[in-house]
Amino acid sequence: MPAERPIAEPLNRPIRLGVLISGGGTTLINFLKHIEDGKLNAEVPLVIASQANCKGVERARAAGLRCEIVSRKKYDSVEEFSSTIFDYCREAEVDLVTFAGFLSLVQIPEDFHLRMVNIHPSLIPAFCGKGFYGHHVHAAAIARGVKVSGCTVHFADNVYDHGPIILQKTVPVYGDDTADDLAARVFEQECAAYPEAIQLYAEGRLTVIDRRVLVDES
Repeated sequence: MPAERPIAEPLNRPIRLGVLISGGGTTLINFLKHIEDGKLNAEVPLVIASQANCKGVERARAAGLRCEIVSRKKYDSVEEFSSTIFDYCREAEVDLVTFAGFLSLVQIPEDFHLRMVNIHPSLIPAFCGKGFYGHHVHAAAIARGVKVSGCTVHFADNVYDHGPIILQKTVPVYGDDTADDLAARVFEQECAAYPEAIQLYAEGRLTVIDRRVLVDES
């Protein structure tokens, strides 16, 4: 049934984030910077990494954060893999789970429906879905000749880049852009968009009707 009221009540406290990483942890560091600067009322009780040797693990632990390694290769099924991740999230009393460059598909349980968010480096539904991540997204956008690109923050479901869109930010695409040029421009907007979307959730300002997210602007 469509939601007729905000999907979460205002927390009136720091929102507790679970952060899922697979690489350098740049999105995690961005969250921590926004928290330190007073721009995001949040705390990070749990980081989960899909591989032990990624830079993000080192960064998380250097920041004094709990970081668990959950490698897909160690599990026979996506169900077992996902169950381990969400057991950690429940134990840490996480309010919202954030994909932060996490490259493994998870199966989202019912109690985390509309409690998982992702950021994608394009304007969904363009250049998204399986295989579209990182450099591949920006290379495809340039090859197609688009004049604008950007990023999308959306609720995650059990299909890549499919859930309801919370917000989008745009950037121009110039004729001499490389994929790296465009990636840098889009990442600047990602750094603003993701914390903004999390804060909207924490303040109880999001309502989902069918696949549309309405934002309370009052």
